[in-house]
Amino acid sequence: MEKKRETNVLIVTIAVFVATFMTAIEGTIVTTAMPTIVGSLHGIEIMNWVFSIYLLTNAMFTPIYGKLADKIGRRSIFIFGTLVFIIGSAMCGFSNTMLTLIISRAIQGIGAGAMMPVALTILADMYSAEKRAKMLGLNSTAWGIASVVGPLTGGVIVDTIGWHWIFFINVPIGLVLIGLVSYYLVEEKQEKDNKKMDIQGSLFLMTMLLTLLLAFQFLSESGFDLKVIGMFGATILSIFLFIRAEKNAEDPVISLELFSSRIFIVVNLVAALISGFLMAVEVYIPMWMQGVLGYKAGLGGLVLAPLSILWVYGSSLVGRWMVQHSMKTVLLRTLGIALIGGVSLLVIPMKMPFIVFLVISGITGIGVGGTIVATTVQAQNSVGMDQLGVATSFNTLSKTIGQTVMVSVFGLILNTITRTELAKAALTDDPDIMNKLVNPQTAKLLPENLLLPLREILHQGLWGIYVAGVALVLLAIGSVLLLKKETI
Repeated sequence: MEKKRETNVLIVTIAVFVATFMTAIEGTIVTTAMPTIVGSLHGIEIMNWVFSIYLLTNAMFTPIYGKLADKIGRRSIFIFGTLVFIIGSAMCGFSNTMLTLIISRAIQGIGAGAMMPVALTILADMYSAEKRAKMLGLNSTAWGIASVVGPLTGGVIVDTIGWHWIFFINVPIGLVLIGLVSYYLVEEKQEKDNKKMDIQGSLFLMTMLLTLLLAFQFLSESGFDLKVIGMFGATILSIFLFIRAEKNAEDPVISLELFSSRIFIVVNLVAALISGFLMAVEVYIPMWMQGVLGYKAGLGGLVLAPLSILWVYGSSLVGRWMVQHSMKTVLLRTLGIALIGGVSLLVIPMKMPFIVFLVISGITGIGVGGTIVATTVQAQNSVGMDQLGVATSFNTLSKTIGQTVMVSVFGLILNTITRTELAKAALTDDPDIMNKLVNPQTAKLLPENLLLPLREILHQGLWGIYVAGVALVLLAIGSVLLLKKETI
């Protein structure tokens, strides 16, 4: 009798890690290449949409893929998402105008919306809760590695074979991933599901996410105006219509029963809040290094290395703690460590030795990494296997919304504070002065007598961001305190 083929856990795990790294590096590698791309395609006024549209389509399709992963299987959806991603990547590489690049990035985002959450669901299928924490931690380091490796790789590719290849390189890697997952991931045959797909609910959900994220995008660009009010109004209407559609749907895209669990609500809220806090660290510590302390861009990226490395340690800690303690205790511990990192950035002076920032980065990595992994595992544990894909994708969506919203809010805080302080100080009438300050190349050209006061103003703006960041962590701690002391 022929032996039944089983999943090769090691090969599929490696494939999942590579897929995560490929989608993670997409942001950092494109950032490095963007000046060259703009020089080639022109259209600097719509440059931000190259990044924003990728995040938008990614977020919009994530919950849809999660439902489909439960309905028709993880392997099929992962393969489909990867295929769409490499088609979008090839189109990006062939783009000859900024508009076609933006459209191609939208297609890339649609594919990436499947790869990340379905990859996490595949890990949940293959590993027990204790081992899963460690695997998720290792998987999460792909984001940290991408933040360090991406800029360097992007620079080398742009300087040698051209910017088109930062996109083309995804095609062979994606095809290998499709081959590995197709052959080595073995799933039980799905029972035929005759329930109708919740098309109406899916459309309202996508509209809600689109208008919400656009509202914050426009808010960061032009402040609070009629366009932003209109988008927020459309978001509220879409939420109402979505809830009504889900109540009447035969097979809702996101079952409202999930929200009857206080644990599920709290862990996803915490995931969103701590992901927002992570943006304050990842985006603005390098700005502190370059704009305030005048270090080169390489050191600005290096300061995040301890965060990535100790993220794995935080994940392994969580794996051990989850066996011994309640989820409430685990989350309070990890959030407490993250809070130490956030408060440190608030209380240290403007000028500190580089090693101090490395230590703060490491502490933050333990706390944030542990929290992210704990919330993912608990979101998965709080539902049955038939809803594992939906729960995982919703957790991923929560993190994406937290990051996207808070990047816009932090940008607004920084711009408001620096603009106000510049007007008070009346140092210069150059509207682009702060952009020149944060770029080490142009900062060297600024008058010596302006450097210190400008750096003090930038530091005030960063301090405002860390006040908001610490507030996010405190809100997360407050949310966890609402949980009863339930053990896993």
